[in-house]
Parts: sequence; C-alpha cells; structure tokens
Amino acid sequence: MAHDRTGELYAAISRSGYYPDIVADGLRDALAGEEVWAFVAHHEPTFDRDEIRRHMTVLVLTDTRVVLLHTDEHPPDDLVPRPYTSTTSEAVGLDRIASVVVTRIVSTAGKLEEAVLTIGWGAVSRVDLEPARCDDPECEADHGYTGSVSSDDFSLRLASAGDGGQAVEELLDFARHLSSVTSRPSALGRG
Repeated sequence: MAHDRTGELYAAISRSGYYPDIVADGLRDALAGEEVWAFVAHHEPTFDRDEIRRHMTVLVLTDTRVVLLHTDEHPPDDLVPRPYTSTTSEAVGLDRIASVVVTRIVSTAGKLEEAVLTIGWGAVSRVDLEPARCDDPECEADHGYTGSVSSDDFSLRLASAGDGGQAVEELLDFARHLSSVTSRPSALGRG
C-alpha cells in the first residue's frame, strides 16, 4: 500500500509561494480528510497583454478520488474593488475515470522534453469533425462529415524548458499511479 504524502503536498504548496493559505484551505476542504497517495502542484505564470497573471493547479490522488484544484488571481473589477483569487475544486471518483492519456515528448537525443496528462471521466467531450471525402479527386458530391468524439475533461502539460525536468517527472509519476489504480481497483485497498 502507498504511504500518505499529505505533508509533502502542503509543503510543496507552501514552497510555491502562490497564496499558500488560500490554496491549502481549498484543498483541505476538497480532500475531506482523505490521505494523499500522489500529487502534482503546478504554479504557472501566464502573460495577458501587459500583465503577468499567475495560477496554480493541484492534482491529488486519494484512495477513492482524483481531486483537481485550480486557483487564479484576478485584478480589481466592478464587483471586487481589490485584487482577489478564485479557487475551484472538483473531486472525481476513481470508478468514474474512463481514460488516462499520457503523451511524452522525447528529443532525438533521448531527453524527456515534456509530458501531457489528459484525464477523462465523461463530463466534457470534444467533437472533431471534418468533411468526408471519397477517393475520386474529381468528385464534388457532399459525403457528409466524419469525425471523432473524445473525452477531454482535464489536461495538464509540463515542459522541461519552462517547468523543469523534475516537474515533468512528477507529472509522469502521478500518471503512473493513476493508471495503476484505475486499471486495478484493489491497488490502493479498494474493492
């Protein structure tokens, strides 16, 4: 059985320096006392015209759920006259996870450059359509459309160049743990 990493998670949130009390409070509520088996804490600045905005995404694997928490900072607006944050959490039961997709980008020199983790549980689907074609290059008939529907509830991309190689490895470690528990329900004592 995995060991509880709750203390490590809160230490990582504190080290990020990004509203650690607000992020920790939101996470504490979302975890509802469950122990942490794996996590990713990703603090990222984004550029919005002349401003730098920061946000933080935290993924947590517990014995029964994946908890996703996202915190953004906002400038003052008509409703809130001072800068503020918003934190959103979602908890998804492990039995609802339908897909765990991992994309690794490795340079020809063998260096892991980036990784993308996409988790699907059916709440959000993406439809990709394109005109259907036949093999006749002279054909002008309408053949309708062809396409695919894919689950795309959550994605996180980390790159060695921007986030550091350790962050990419941590994302892959989280993905390994999640893949393990969603493929074997008894992996963490469930079922």
